Amino acid sequence: MSKSMRVAVADITTLTVDAIVNAANTSLLGGGGVDGAIHRAAGPELLAECRTLGGCATGDAKLTKGYRLPAKWVIHTPGPVWRDGAHGEPELLAGCYQRSLELAAEKGAKSIAFPCISTGIYGYPAENAAKIAVATVREALNRLPAPPEVVFCCFSQKNAEIYDKILNKG
Repeated sequence: MSKSMRVAVADITTLTVDAIVNAANTSLLGGGGVDGAIHRAAGPELLAECRTLGGCATGDAKLTKGYRLPAKWVIHTPGPVWRDGAHGEPELLAGCYQRSLELAAEKGAKSIAFPCISTGIYGYPAENAAKIAVATVREALNRLPAPPEVVFCCFSQKNAEIYDKILNKG
């Protein structure tokens, strides 16, 4: 199976993929934005499972069941809060994508959808974040056995255009 990356403008909670990535906070106990939407759509069982995980460090990831979501799994990854780019933010953000793909590969996932990690309330500049996302995923797809399909799920057309531009540069 060939490996592909594509962009979709959608609500990540509605995508039929094996795994969706949650732009979580370090507590993993829900929040606003994508995190809140995923917790609401998955139902209270997700929060109950997250309570057993003991949180998650920024740049790492943990996996849970998807419960009421179309996705089998949710991979929770806390992204970095943008300060100025000189406090390890790029490496931490790359870690989010890397660890999420590693967990998906361990489960044998054939498809995964990522939101625009850290670009909401955490303030990471969208274009910088998209460049890191695409470069990290591209490198991982060359190395990991799965997942062969990666969707960059953007909530806005503006973010989708940023990803399209970066993906089409090769």
